[in-house]
Amino acid sequence: MIRIVIINDASVARGGATSLAKKQAQMLVERGHEVIYAAGDSDPGEAIFPNHTIALRHAGGAALLKMNKLAAATRGFYSGAARDMVAALVATDTPETIYHVHSFAKALTPSIFSPLRRVAPRVFVHAHDFFLACPNGGFMDYNHMLPCERVPLSLDCLSTQCDKRNYAQKLWRSARQATLRQTLPRTAPWGGIILIHPAMRAYFERSGYPPHLLHTVRNPAQALSARRVPAEKNTQFFFIGRLEPEKGIEELLRAAAAAQLPLSVIGTGPLLEPLKAAYPKVTFHGWMDREAIGRVIGDARALVMPTRYPEPFGLVAAEASLSGLPVILSRQALLGPEMDAKGIGITCTPHDIGNFAAALKRVAEMPEPDIAAMSHAAASGQAGLCTSPEDWIDGQLALFEQALDGQNLDRRQAI
Repeated sequence: MIRIVIINDASVARGGATSLAKKQAQMLVERGHEVIYAAGDSDPGEAIFPNHTIALRHAGGAALLKMNKLAAATRGFYSGAARDMVAALVATDTPETIYHVHSFAKALTPSIFSPLRRVAPRVFVHAHDFFLACPNGGFMDYNHMLPCERVPLSLDCLSTQCDKRNYAQKLWRSARQATLRQTLPRTAPWGGIILIHPAMRAYFERSGYPPHLLHTVRNPAQALSARRVPAEKNTQFFFIGRLEPEKGIEELLRAAAAAQLPLSVIGTGPLLEPLKAAYPKVTFHGWMDREAIGRVIGDARALVMPTRYPEPFGLVAAEASLSGLPVILSRQALLGPEMDAKGIGITCTPHDIGNFAAALKRVAEMPEPDIAAMSHAAASGQAGLCTSPEDWIDGQLALFEQALDGQNLDRRQAI
């Protein structure tokens, strides 16, 4: 039995990283392991794991967006409470304990890695995004809505305003990234950084992480629909996601209008109301739960994911693909070239509306046997875009056991 301390910003799931951290905790307990779940937030006053015996710890913090500006600028930079919570857990360390960090940028801060250095060979950090490597977490120049090729914290990086808000925010995030490099030094013998897509490796190496620390364990995903969606019989294109500029939704609406193709949009966000007003012919469903999405996409010809930044995974793309939908992806999305090469999707250049519209029309006009073949290939799951939940846990446990075996070998050799 392994003792696993899972460390994550939140205990209530409002995003993908927390959902996966909680899924991991539950599945590890079901495998017979001991789990402690340490969160950066306060006790929410509800049962976090009602059906599992999992010890909880809370640092009592809040997400940066919920703090006032002064608190966010100070406690959001380095949290003493989060550091102390993790230090207390390390004080009860055993030789069979693994520490697994998920999200840390919203409440926990880089402070948590200072006490974790004492047990570095048994510490794993899950890279759900690029916050471990890039100040704004996306290798994205939000000012120009283009992927960023700069070396993080280089003079070129520091002198560029790439943040969603302003240059002051960029400098603050750069200072936090510099703090992270102090608390999580690249040269320390960490257990590893867990990447969710192999193409993330180049970005982390650009940021100075040694190749031997980087391991890929793809995210789990399951089909949105119990039966394959007969894409070859359908005409409707779908977008599923948050309505923000970097998701490419504005470009998609212009391209769909240019191609004169029907489009349905599932999701909410700051652009919802202005886009509804500007595109009255588009169907805006708003937020929908997973079951409802599974019903609605029965009319789908394809899913469109026109993200403008190098999105590491794109859960909705994997789920839609497993449901039998061809996917039209941005070339910037890490899944894009992979899905294109495996014949279950095509890539496009979202900021080139002509190119984007042509990609949509290509799928709309594709002969029925061709799109049926693409749909069946996607639904088979043979492309290997994701893992099953069981394989996902197996992949992590293999890394944990390797770290423990290496530590035990070092201990034997020292005797």
